[in-house]
Amino acid sequence: RHSMNMSLNASSSSRSTAAIAGFLVGTTLTLAITLFVNKRRRNDNESARLQSTKNNNNTCMPPDLRDEQLSRHTLYFGNEGMQHLKASRVIVVGLGGVGSHAAHMLARAGISQLRLIDFDQVTLSSLNRHACATLKDVGTPKATCLARFLQEICPDSTLLQLEPIVEMYTRQSQHLLNGKWDLVIDAIDDVPTKASLLQHCVERNIRVISCMGAGGKSDVTRLHVSDLRTASRDTLASKLRQSLKRALPPDANMSFMDNMDQLAVVYTSEKTVMKLADFTDEQKAEGVHEFGAVDNMRIRVLPVLGTMPAIMGMACSAMATCELGKKPFTPITGERVGRSVRHKLLQKFKQREKFISDAARKEAVDKTTSTITNGDAGSIVNGQWIGPVQIDGDDVEYLLEVWRNKCAVTGDRLGTVLELVRWDMAQPSTCNNLVLMGASALLKYDENGKASIPKYVQARIEARLQSCRVDSSCY
Repeated sequence: RHSMNMSLNASSSSRSTAAIAGFLVGTTLTLAITLFVNKRRRNDNESARLQSTKNNNNTCMPPDLRDEQLSRHTLYFGNEGMQHLKASRVIVVGLGGVGSHAAHMLARAGISQLRLIDFDQVTLSSLNRHACATLKDVGTPKATCLARFLQEICPDSTLLQLEPIVEMYTRQSQHLLNGKWDLVIDAIDDVPTKASLLQHCVERNIRVISCMGAGGKSDVTRLHVSDLRTASRDTLASKLRQSLKRALPPDANMSFMDNMDQLAVVYTSEKTVMKLADFTDEQKAEGVHEFGAVDNMRIRVLPVLGTMPAIMGMACSAMATCELGKKPFTPITGERVGRSVRHKLLQKFKQREKFISDAARKEAVDKTTSTITNGDAGSIVNGQWIGPVQIDGDDVEYLLEVWRNKCAVTGDRLGTVLELVRWDMAQPSTCNNLVLMGASALLKYDENGKASIPKYVQARIEARLQSCRVDSSCY
């Protein structure tokens, strides 16, 4: 009997323990589910606040959200610069690795209207370099995929109007550029199509930023922004120059090849690391022409490190954004000039300034009506600033970058002796008053001053000088 009582007590104790455990587990699960539901409800409420009807005209994005999205750019460009950005309209042609990253960052920058042009679809091999495509996007048009992603950033069409166009740009489809656009970004990787786009833009004076070859390369330290003629060690740029020369009339004005303000190119001077992939045995057996997605376009596959098109697309977007926000930067172009060359250039400038100073002081002594105004760093003698040279070797290197190692008047580079000269003789020889000129242009300038330079060239020089500011640290 004693054993039976002990067994009954143990059984009762086990049932009590199980009941308590069950109660605790049930309570914990209930609490967890309640927390999950409440969190989900809060998330749903927040999503509902941000949700729109997929970029139609009946919904608005709360102004405070958009302002906060763009707050860091507002700090960078200022209110006036942001207003310019918000009023800008840009076309991006080619939405692969380069174009998708360029368009994506333009949308984040506050551009108000983007026309996105590409005939192609997202493939599995696109996913190593595309800005936003995922597995679920494979088989969908790149233009549609990108527009859908950008709508998630800004669903209000009054703030970001998107025009995805699933069509290939050709000479017969130039209507795709109809309308008033501030800038075109060319991210096409096919030479004939690219040449056709650039020719159309040049003939109609449309500003273009064009990306050269990103495939088969990896060294990000060799990235450059320049004019088309300067772009070196880039097969696409070389073929593009040849194609444009053949396409344009013999008497056509080819100055756009040297004018970065009309046509800027982003390229890498790295020699191609990897070549085009060979045709497979299947392609050779069935005929390689059967494997092209589009007639007259490259069939062989080019190896691509995903980071290179992304970086080059970002570079295109950075240049476009800064231009449209009225805060352009001056790209460093060409090879860096050696220290001895920079030293000779500085010494020659010092000799020139000494000659000007001696001549002005002699003239002041000879004339009783001369006016001399003394200042802290120099003097004004008969309207000319006379004083010590205000630059050093580092400034010379900077000025060579500003003027891109070529004459500011003629654009001549090779075989030209270059010298620094003051643009405004009444101002000191600071960086924002110095211009690089070739010997022939300088001779005319010394004889007739600015009158020897065409008005449009003067305007271009003065705009470049305004971009030369005194260096300051952000930190």
